[in-house]
Amino acid sequence: MLLLQALLFLLILPSHAEDDVTTTEELAPALVPPPKGTCAGWMAGIPGHPGHNGTPGRDGRDGTPGEKGEKGDAGLLGPKGETGDVGMTGAEGPRGFPGTPGRKGEPGEAAYVYRSAFSVGLETRVTVPNVPIRFTKIFYNQQNHYDGSTGKFYCNIPGLYYFSYHITVYMKDVKVSLFKKDKAVLFTYDQYQEKNVDQASGSVLLHLEVGDQVWLQVYGDGDHNGLYADNVNDSTFTGFLLYHDTN
Repeated sequence: MLLLQALLFLLILPSHAEDDVTTTEELAPALVPPPKGTCAGWMAGIPGHPGHNGTPGRDGRDGTPGEKGEKGDAGLLGPKGETGDVGMTGAEGPRGFPGTPGRKGEPGEAAYVYRSAFSVGLETRVTVPNVPIRFTKIFYNQQNHYDGSTGKFYCNIPGLYYFSYHITVYMKDVKVSLFKKDKAVLFTYDQYQEKNVDQASGSVLLHLEVGDQVWLQVYGDGDHNGLYADNVNDSTFTGFLLYHDTN
């Protein structure tokens, strides 16, 4: 009896199963098969946490240069900077061409010229020794620094002077000296030759102060007083200032 019931059940079951399958496919979407390697009762899990940021990638290649932009407006002028250190002196440059001559200047004031000079000659034969020889024949004495009455030159301008004398010798020997402030500074001696006219001369540079005196005189006794002058023979005495003192 039991065996008969089982056979009837088996005959009825497939027919119901097909109806059930058809009904299920019509009422619900098809199930997605589970991934391979999973269990038969697989279900979707809870979403996981976000992963960590990866390392930065390498820089890409430079792009193609763009076109040149338009020139911008000038910026505002900045404040003046501090003065820099003085630089090293550069090498000397080449010499330039001469410039155009300037205009002629106004005439300046003429410099004062110091003058002191004399030139005198002997008019008569000298007979008195050891006193100043009086040269009374005046060739030049514009400043009157020579005194014909005494035979002496008086210094009025301090400086360097040149003195010279040229003497004609006749009848006797001559010993003559040039004095400065009562002191002989130059001596000349000429020995007379019989029946002839001799010449004696001398010159010297002297520095004089204001008030100094210079003159010529015969020294010794009267036997050495052979100075001579006539219409064709002269004995002269000359002096003049070369440089005046600047102090």
